Order: sequence, then structure tokens, then C-alpha cells
Amino acid sequence: MSKPRSRHYALVPAAQGRIRAAGQRLTAPRAAVLAVLLGSDSALTHHEVEDVLRSGPGVDRVTVYRVLDWLVSLGLAHRIPGEDRTWRFRANRGASHGPHAHFTCSRCGRTVCLDSVRVPPSVKLPRGFQTQKVELTVQGLCAACH
Repeated sequence: MSKPRSRHYALVPAAQGRIRAAGQRLTAPRAAVLAVLLGSDSALTHHEVEDVLRSGPGVDRVTVYRVLDWLVSLGLAHRIPGEDRTWRFRANRGASHGPHAHFTCSRCGRTVCLDSVRVPPSVKLPRGFQTQKVELTVQGLCAACH
């Protein structure tokens, strides 16, 4: 995983710009959490975001949860379910960020977006059934664990 600790401070202005562009009220915790997500090359758990934020002005645990949910509701980030029943969060990289697949390392849990894999795949459902959501996760070993 990249070191979001060392990069996230530099990404605060970019995070502030995204929040303002979404027409939302800018707060320091919102910008800090989004900057952490922008600074990571993989999806982060709530606790990983919290750990990064401990190196600067603290943001309490409940606020981190609320900001992550808020970012997802605005489409500035997305939530990825893990086999360990832990959500991971990743900043959306652009306005065209749509449904896509993920890769999760079965050893360390690192999760990355597979933007080149379009979702949903063509699936024939039984008569009367309707797709509402498709999540596609490829599992294996990341480069560090291989």
C-alpha cells in the first residue's frame, strides 16, 4: 500500500476543490478524510484512515465514519465490501467513475480498483428478475504477497 501519511497533506487543496465543486460545505475533517483517500493507491478501511489522521490534527472515530458515508453518498468515494466484513473506501478518480470490479489480496486484504473491467457483465436472469446491483471482486495475491 502507498504511504498516504506522507502524501495526504499535499492533497488537502485537491480534496477541498472536489468538495466545493460538489457544492457542499467545506470542513477540515471532510477535506482531511478525502485527502487521505486521494493519497492512497488502494482502498482503505475506516481504521486505516483514522491511523493516517492521527499524524495531524485528530479527527474522532465517529466523524471519520460520518465523513466516509457522506463522501459515498455524494459520489466522491465508493465503498467496497470485504470478505472480512470490513468496508474499504476509495476516492472516485473522476466524474466518469462508474461500476467496476475490484481485486482483493486474500493474504493482506489490500483492495484495488480494476477500472478496465466493466460491470455488470452480461448475465441472463430468470424471468421476472431484475438486477439492482452487481459487485465483482477478483481474489488472489497482490505483488507484495506473491
